[in-house]
Amino acid sequence: MRTLPSGLAGHLAGDATTLCHCWRLARRDGTVMGFTEHDSDLVFGGLTYRAASGFQASEAEAEAGFAATSGEVTGGFSDEAITEADLAAGRYDGARVEVFLVNWANVGQRLLLKVQEVGEVSRAGGAFTAELRSLTHRLSQEKGRIYNRRCDASLGDGRCGVALSAWTGTGTVSVAGTEAVTVAGLSGFAAGFFDRGLIRFVSGVLSGVKVELEATEKIGGSTIVRFFLPLARAPEPGDTVQLTAGCDKTFATCRNRFSNHENFRGFPHMPGADFAYSYADGETTHDGRPLYD
Repeated sequence: MRTLPSGLAGHLAGDATTLCHCWRLARRDGTVMGFTEHDSDLVFGGLTYRAASGFQASEAEAEAGFAATSGEVTGGFSDEAITEADLAAGRYDGARVEVFLVNWANVGQRLLLKVQEVGEVSRAGGAFTAELRSLTHRLSQEKGRIYNRRCDASLGDGRCGVALSAWTGTGTVSVAGTEAVTVAGLSGFAAGFFDRGLIRFVSGVLSGVKVELEATEKIGGSTIVRFFLPLARAPEPGDTVQLTAGCDKTFATCRNRFSNHENFRGFPHMPGADFAYSYADGETTHDGRPLYD
């Protein structure tokens, strides 16, 4: 059972209350922001909870046990608070949200109601709606390794071990768009070198954003980079970008392209669905040898 602070308990026992909700939002990049549904800014814990954010919460239910619950908050975009560009860049994905019940007439009387995480975010008509998930939703997520024929490491991470310096190139956007950009300064790399890789915007309006690449195409001294999904906002000519080569996670690519087969983090000898549905056709060899040597 939750114990109320004595001051807040006395306020709730009165004939009239002056209560509101406040949200403390901490992004994974370290940025901390405060919002309130009250009509004036509130300050406590060294943070200003802004009233101009337009934050409003939907109804939410609490359940006993480990059931994962969720609610929603809505608000309008503001240059001084949450911007559409930051939401589109995913800077609020997985952010930690602390919800407080506060006596706005005496902010020392407050109670931390719950701690949640930002889930799905939708944008429409100059406003956003963000799902707030209880921390118990993590219990439904897969943990540990999954037995798979393909590698489950990310290219260049500690488990992979590939030095990305030889597989990374830096260039400048010369022609900008949302579905593709043209990058100058990558003439030293062969055609298709960065296919299925990543592009990271180092400067400009999309600084820090990482996007998966579908394919690249060389035309003269420039490289056309195509994205799997369109960008919410186009970069600007002159923005610096960094491209990293891709990996299809197969043992053959790990061995032949990266010479890193000793660190392969998959199970290439594991029969897959294609093997389960195969049959003896007189041409395929089924003698128990490994699928890869």
